[in-house]
Amino acid sequence: MRRPHIRSVAVAVAVATAATGLAGTAFARPAPSTAHKAAEAVRTAARTAPVVNAARAAAVAHADASGVGTGDELRVQDVMFDPEGGRHVRFQRAHSGMPVLGGDLVVHLDRQLAYTGVTTAAGQSVQATASDARITPRQAAAKAADAAEGDAGTAELVVDARDGETALAYRVTVTGSALDGASGTRTVVVDAVTGEVRSNTPDADEFLSPKLRKALRARGETVAPSTSAQSAPGLLAGITSGASGYPATARGTGKTLFAGSVPLTTTQTSRGHFQLKDPTRYNTETRDAKGKYTESFGGGSTITGTSNVWGNGSTSNRNSAAADAQYGITKTLDFYKKTFNRSGIANNGKAARAMVHWGRGVGNAFWDPACGCMLYGDGDDMITKPLVVLDVTGHELTHGVVDATAKLEPTYVDRDGNQYGEPGSLNESLADIFGSNVEFFAANAKNPPNYLLGEKLGLKQKFLRRLDHPSLDKLEGTVDYWSKATYDTEVHAGSGVSSHAYYLLAEGSGKKKIGGVSYDSPTYDGGAVKGIGRAKATAVFYRALTRYMVSTTDFHDARVATLNAARDLYGATSTEYRTVDRAWAAVNVKAANTPAPR
Repeated sequence: MRRPHIRSVAVAVAVATAATGLAGTAFARPAPSTAHKAAEAVRTAARTAPVVNAARAAAVAHADASGVGTGDELRVQDVMFDPEGGRHVRFQRAHSGMPVLGGDLVVHLDRQLAYTGVTTAAGQSVQATASDARITPRQAAAKAADAAEGDAGTAELVVDARDGETALAYRVTVTGSALDGASGTRTVVVDAVTGEVRSNTPDADEFLSPKLRKALRARGETVAPSTSAQSAPGLLAGITSGASGYPATARGTGKTLFAGSVPLTTTQTSRGHFQLKDPTRYNTETRDAKGKYTESFGGGSTITGTSNVWGNGSTSNRNSAAADAQYGITKTLDFYKKTFNRSGIANNGKAARAMVHWGRGVGNAFWDPACGCMLYGDGDDMITKPLVVLDVTGHELTHGVVDATAKLEPTYVDRDGNQYGEPGSLNESLADIFGSNVEFFAANAKNPPNYLLGEKLGLKQKFLRRLDHPSLDKLEGTVDYWSKATYDTEVHAGSGVSSHAYYLLAEGSGKKKIGGVSYDSPTYDGGAVKGIGRAKATAVFYRALTRYMVSTTDFHDARVATLNAARDLYGATSTEYRTVDRAWAAVNVKAANTPAPR
């Protein structure tokens, strides 16, 4: 199955501003009081209510573009204010009380709240009545359990507006899916009239795809991630606040597997007792799953100690992996906060969380939306260490950011769990783009920043993916350029199209050495591209993700989204805008070869 190929019809407000810089330091502030939170909520509601009301009215008035019709309800997901004056409201559509799959849209307004456009995932109006169901919720749950080989939850009636049509369906969450090693959660959509399984999608996003693991096994390759020697001196541990009472903010040291000795902000719970929980970053915490397959963070064990030194740089101490995880998560939070003023993964000021030592014989790491946290296995017969590497964490937490914004989804999933389609490829690409940016932000000497992904995994090809010349990745068969075949390309392989466009936008084409790494980025047409710098390129892609992408955005839609973002930030006649257009053309994504709507 394929999602419809819906074009963005947004008209951006053209105002040039300076790009957000990418340098920054850790942020720390006391937790707001309950009264402060309540007052802030009132102020936020007063500020956003007129914008939401105007956006709702605009969606109805421009139904030909938005698809909003009789019986539809628009549920607010996000309200965004641009410094240049633009206003954007992200909605999830419901019809007769039923969620509409593929019904997400973003309404765009100017400073005076006048309509400037809309970006839709499914632009058609929907018609569905609950009484038309021919199978019962129990029958739908049974079909879902059979399809995902697990335990089905309650079947919920929805309207499936994906694939350019409208169908009454049931959405069922299936846990313990045998298709995912008896440990995964899947969302299965069952047609409420025919009983056909319309989609069967894993909820968690694994860093190493089933296809890649199969390729590694076929090559007989064991992945032995290279850890860092612990040459850096230990950092002083101590209390930095709350000396007269507990809990108090404390500073400690992480003796990590991959990043050397790093500072960690922790919580002192009593005299001489500490917990791996950061009160200066929304109480972000890492816990120990102790071999359990739990997808509930409460099922993990708190990590405590008496020295405020975590790990010893080796897998012989189980807190070494926890130190890597906590370090990677806090650096990712700091990157998003300092670069985009994003408060947490979902921009809601809530903790980011992780569980290490998850499951038994799990050679992977992934973002789990059911848990709302990162899960790290200890490795298996092929992956010899926990995948708690910095760019892996930045990559996977970015999936959480995408899940909280555009919700980019694969077009279809095969029985082995491999995902296909351009929206899914774009999701993987954004995770690689921002994951590499987390490395640049952290500037860790033991984990030098670069445009390579998975360079510390110990692979024979020395990296997993790379942004400058994606097709040098022979393991996944990553592609450099767009073609019609990318519709049916596994998402990690397909990610090369937009990752390559980003690199060209940031650094340009041809040979260069950056931070000791040699790059040589080609172009589809052989022409040169002069980059605008990583800071501006990253600002453009983040603006595009949060304002102009929806669940079905493909590569040509992404081109339009980044052009809109560049117009917002720098103006329609700017060098930055023209370079965005040129970078996409250099990977064969152009207005002239835009496919017809599907």
